Amino acid sequence: MGKIKVTQVRSNIKRPETQKRTLKALGLKGIGQTVEHNATPNILGMVKKVEHLVSVEEA
Repeated sequence: MGKIKVTQVRSNIKRPETQKRTLKALGLKGIGQTVEHNATPNILGMVKKVEHLVSVEEA
């Protein structure tokens, strides 16, 4: 199971509450912040929901 780095690149202002909660669940609090997660199906699903707000790369 690999690791991925998720970086927030766009603001969550004027986004639906579900997307804001997904970013918070991923551990992202602001633009430019990067977190590292295991590439599990749960995490990949959350990233897919907010893929327009984040960038993803393999760690």
